[in-house]
Amino acid sequence: MYQVVRARLCALVCGMRAARRDAGMVTSEYAVGIVAAVAFAVVLYKVVTSGAVGAELQGIVQEALNARM
Repeated sequence: MYQVVRARLCALVCGMRAARRDAGMVTSEYAVGIVAAVAFAVVLYKVVTSGAVGAELQGIVQEALNARM
């Protein structure tokens, strides 16, 4: 029992050390993340500004403005 607990504790501590060594992102990872975020923003912009979605959003806003409490 003691050996199992000791092995798990050692694995946890060793894993934490490895995580500390590789805690940050390098410049290339930031660049890939930014490119992915921009691509997602472009796709989202295209979807929101499309005719069908725009009309639906306008209808929702009109309905909300005309609603009575």
